[in-house]
Parts: sequence; C-alpha cells; structure tokens
Amino acid sequence: MMNQQTIDKLTELKLHGLAAAWAEQQTLTDYAGLGFDERLGLLIDAEWLTRNNARLKRNIKEAHLKLGSACLEDLDYDDRRVIDKPLIRQLATCQWVAQHQNIAITGATGVGKTFVACALAQHALRRRYRAIYRRTSRLFDELALARADGTYARLLMRLARVDVLILDDWGMAPLTPAERRDMSELMEDRYGEHSTILTSQRSPELWHDQIGDPTIADAICDRILSNCHRIVLKGPSRRKEAPSQT
Repeated sequence: MMNQQTIDKLTELKLHGLAAAWAEQQTLTDYAGLGFDERLGLLIDAEWLTRNNARLKRNIKEAHLKLGSACLEDLDYDDRRVIDKPLIRQLATCQWVAQHQNIAITGATGVGKTFVACALAQHALRRRYRAIYRRTSRLFDELALARADGTYARLLMRLARVDVLILDDWGMAPLTPAERRDMSELMEDRYGEHSTILTSQRSPELWHDQIGDPTIADAICDRILSNCHRIVLKGPSRRKEAPSQT
C-alpha cells in the first residue's frame, strides 16, 4: 500500500521515469545488495534519461526535418562527391552551433544538399539543441501570411531564437522587396546569436544578384558568410543512385 502511494505521488509530481525505476527496484532482487546512494543515483539517472528522451522527441517533432532519418553516420563519402571528411568530423562536435557559426551547402540539384543539412541538424538535436527546417520559398509565404494575420512578430521571434535554422533551396529566384526585408530582419536577429544552414544550387558569389538591392544584399551576405563553413557537393544526382540522400 505504501509503495503504491509513493508511486502515485511521484506520478503526480510528473517524475514518471523515477516512478518506473522505483517500481522496478521493488520487484527485482538485483537491487537488494545496493546501498541507498547507489539506488538513489539509479533513480535519478532514470528520471534524467526519461526527460532527455522526451525533450529530444519534442524537438525532433518541432524541427520538421524534410529527411527525419538523415544522420551523419549514413553520409556517403563516395569519392565523386569530394566531401571534406575533416570538416564533417569537426562539424560533428557541434562546436559550430555553440559558437553561432553558419553552414552553406552548395551543389547541383540532387547531389544530397538537403540530406547533409538534415543530418547536421539531427546531430545538433541529439546534443540538446533545437532546430527548424524550412524550404526558403515556403518560409517567405509563411512570413507573408503572418504579416497579414498579425502574427509576424511572434513568428519572426521564434525563427530568430532557434539554435539551428535550415533554409533549404536558398537563392532559387530573385527576392521580392518584402522577401528582402524578411531575410534582412531574420539574419540581423540571428547574427552572432544562433546558427543557420543554407542549401543552394548557386554558389555564394551569385547570391548578391539574387537578393537584388545592393545595400541589403551586402548586409545579408555579410551576416551569412562572415562566420560560415562551406560545403561544396559534387558528383552525379543522388536521386537515381541513393534517393534517401537528396
């Protein structure tokens, strides 16, 4: 009876991991020889793991990664892709997130830019960072709608504060005046505070013309590229050879 009351109280306190571990300790003889400190440590470990797993699950759901199963362990280092392995190992430490650095992934269509971007974001999620994935064109549509319904400031703040923001298919078409303002505001808010991953079929040298207004283009490109790791993917289209790495 006393055990059930304890479990009920732990559940009411939302200590679900601890409650499950404590119930297990009552039923298994393996724990009988352990001292109080050891058993308490195991209970705390169980609660910590439960909360971490729940947080990771929430963050993965929030991220909306286009390729949710992408991970660096599955990255194909085919010689034709000319992937910089030391750079990938460096990025795997997630220091780029801690130091608020950006990543620009460029290459022809189908070479795996989105896979690499999602794999890097997935790795950051495992390190307890938060991420959000958006196709750039749809993000601009989302911001335009938010401007119309009065939620623009709230959406911009959410995008500005996330640890890793993925902008997929950046620079596909010239920006409109409203899109230039949106990108300028977003990069200004994120500069030096959080990290952004951009994928693009165009090299950064061509982004300036796609943005349009020279002054705004200078500001946007400076904030993206001044503290940025460059990944240039080459080789044939992955959509025919390995559809999962596109």
